[in-house]
Amino acid sequence: MPQNPRHRTLAERDMNTEPNPQLLRSHTFTALRPGRRLIVLGAVHGNEVCGTRAIERVLAELDGGAIAISSGSVTFVPVTNALAYQRKQRVGERNLNRNLRPTAAPADHEDRIANVLCPLLAQHDVLLDLHSFHAPGAPFAMVGPADNTGALEPFAHAAQEESLALRLGPRRLVEGWLDTYAVGVKNRLQRGDPSERAHMLSTDPSYGIGTTEYMRSVGGCAITLECGQHEEPQAVEVAYRAIRNTLAHLQLVDDPPPPPPPCAEPELLRLCEVTDRHHADDHFARVWASYDRVRGGELVGTRHDGTPVRAPADGFIVFPNAKALPGNEWFYFAQPSTRPLRADGAGPSLVR
Repeated sequence: MPQNPRHRTLAERDMNTEPNPQLLRSHTFTALRPGRRLIVLGAVHGNEVCGTRAIERVLAELDGGAIAISSGSVTFVPVTNALAYQRKQRVGERNLNRNLRPTAAPADHEDRIANVLCPLLAQHDVLLDLHSFHAPGAPFAMVGPADNTGALEPFAHAAQEESLALRLGPRRLVEGWLDTYAVGVKNRLQRGDPSERAHMLSTDPSYGIGTTEYMRSVGGCAITLECGQHEEPQAVEVAYRAIRNTLAHLQLVDDPPPPPPPCAEPELLRLCEVTDRHHADDHFARVWASYDRVRGGELVGTRHDGTPVRAPADGFIVFPNAKALPGNEWFYFAQPSTRPLRADGAGPSLVR
């Protein structure tokens, strides 16, 4: 017997509704008991839908009473960039997860999203941003810097981020994004003057600021979870489990908090440098997956003019993108980090 449309869950109705690029649709659940304020994003990049599917699953559970928010609040944004999602591509008009900040004179679709998304982020304490990646590879979480008062990314909640990241599920963590990106910007500027807006943005030091960096800039803490390759079915399960673990860890639901992993399991890597693709004929030496090991001097790729691109030292290839647009990130290089990870940094109190 057909189900009465009025009895369908919220998530089921969303799955049958094409996202409207003129809206940023969110779902907020607020308990009567105070607590932390969590926001979960999906499809910041339109072709990365594992977070969207996982959020829909959790919304159905909340809507059906299988789980309940018992303290604080949680906001879900299943599709953050509806234009890119509608087009089934990474961007609408540009990368939403770069140069994310409010602007009085929006120049493109992503600027208009930012003017709504940034104030929404600022209303919360913790961000979980769910992504996937182009090449094969295992899931991993990206954390912010250690506590610091520097000019690039001052921060005071590293312990909270580390504690949450260790409970999401993946055992590999990565740091060093904004530092590495800033160096990449300097290298781009040395290659010529920017002209088109996309090139101007990619050579702006603020271009490295995405959702998590913006969240930290307004006093919160944030994790980017890379759940697996775009088409990998297991990526949805990774995203779903991360949401459920986050809700429990932040004490937003009455589920038992997830324990930290054994001390020997987590692996923390630090991004050290980024290499851009300069020309459409630049090509890799082989098909790379994120976190493939390389030896110092090993051939990674070849420029269109025959110049070899070699690994600067022993380490790992991260985010290889054989189809990167010229002038954009081709791959990152990472090495093991010596930063200690703290599993008990969350505590019961609010982040801010």
